[in-house]
Amino acid sequence: MAAIYYIVLFNSIEFIFFLPIVFILYWSANKNLKWQNLLVVIASYVFYGWWDIRFLFLIILTSSFCFISGLLIERAEGNRKKQKVINTINILLNLGILATFKYFNFFSANLKTALHTLGFEPDWITLDILLPVGISFYTLQALSYSIDVYQKKISVCHNPVAFFAYVSFFPQLVAGPIERATNLLPQFYKQRTFDYYKAIDGCQQMLWGFFKKMIIADNCAVAVNEIWNTYQYQSGFTLLLGALLFTFQIYGDFSGYSDIAIGCSRLFGINLMKNFNYPYFSRDIAEFWRRWHISLSTWFRDYIYIPLGGSRCKKTKVIRNTFIIFIISGLWHGANWTFVVWGIYHALLFIPLLLLNKNRRYTRNIAAEGKYLPSLKEAAQILGTFLLVLIGWIIFRANDISEAFDYLSHLFSPSLFEISFLYGKKALIYCLLLFIVEWFQREKEHGLRINRNVKSPVIRWSIYYILIFIIILLQGTPANFIYFQF
Repeated sequence: MAAIYYIVLFNSIEFIFFLPIVFILYWSANKNLKWQNLLVVIASYVFYGWWDIRFLFLIILTSSFCFISGLLIERAEGNRKKQKVINTINILLNLGILATFKYFNFFSANLKTALHTLGFEPDWITLDILLPVGISFYTLQALSYSIDVYQKKISVCHNPVAFFAYVSFFPQLVAGPIERATNLLPQFYKQRTFDYYKAIDGCQQMLWGFFKKMIIADNCAVAVNEIWNTYQYQSGFTLLLGALLFTFQIYGDFSGYSDIAIGCSRLFGINLMKNFNYPYFSRDIAEFWRRWHISLSTWFRDYIYIPLGGSRCKKTKVIRNTFIIFIISGLWHGANWTFVVWGIYHALLFIPLLLLNKNRRYTRNIAAEGKYLPSLKEAAQILGTFLLVLIGWIIFRANDISEAFDYLSHLFSPSLFEISFLYGKKALIYCLLLFIVEWFQREKEHGLRINRNVKSPVIRWSIYYILIFIIILLQGTPANFIYFQF
């Protein structure tokens, strides 16, 4: 996972050639839905297989398990017990694949440590396994179909080409958004025709995504790595700066990927769900989680939290369910205790809102809606929430728990007030630019949707070209998308 180049990187030369070729072939077959879908499957497998062709087998296997389980559930109509068994077996098979590749060594090492503490010294097996890119994403996406079929939320798919296109659709294959069968799969049943305005909007969103990735995330990454690698010798203020830059790095990286994926999909007449909704303007942690990685948080809500009883049970069980969701969310991000603690940390922040029935205060509006500036109260809420999230990202970024707490202890020291900017000056300016643009665009779908604000086509295209030149001239050192490791 240390170096993933080739066309799985949107910001690679290979992808620049790959996308136009697929685009031309795709719309050349715009009157033949079957060929369009088949091209999506082929292009998606080329896209993924270019990284490591061996792992195509896993996508095909996951797709096959879920497709067949849907047919078997349909065949068992009227026998709910049998349908439940089929659905359970399918879930276990797919989670078994995911657990083997992602968690085997983690749980094996921790079990070995536990037995060693008890005085046992067993011979132990560890596996040198390469984590397949995107396995956590496409596994949950495939499972959403079979679970929805079992729950009768969607009809059984009898078209294997359409279904395999749904699971492997290349723009969002390796880092989401994690689509639902109820939204994406039906789009592969319908004839798609080229929409110029949808394609232009898709290009705008892709351009904004490239800006967030190549200017924000990649420039922040350089300073973050420098600070983190020598954090023991840095002042508290510098460590705060490092945490701040990582907070923008992970947002620019992941939301940038989502913007590129969503925009790219629109070039092919496909609509993906929104995955980030300006989360750093949230006024409490509950609102943050409604705006951050929306496709994952809603997946856990619908398929784990609600089946456990959700919030429609006793407070003790609601608290239990909340901890379960956040711990699973942490583990989903990786096989490391730092992610588990990060999940627990957010659960602890969430629980007070839940107990006071304030966890749904901000479900329909955004901060300072219809205004240029927030009120003092909203500004304080946004800043407070942002700082809490920032602390969480320190735990998330650390290599282990001791490093996380060591970083925090160095940060919260008297040197916190020793102001100096030795690292990341340019990155800070870029982050400020991002903050300003997204604040004024926070009620739009993405930061570059300016058609209504800027009426003049000349000015609009000037903005696009200026942004392209900024990306080319000021891009940071190319780095892998952070979420490829999850």
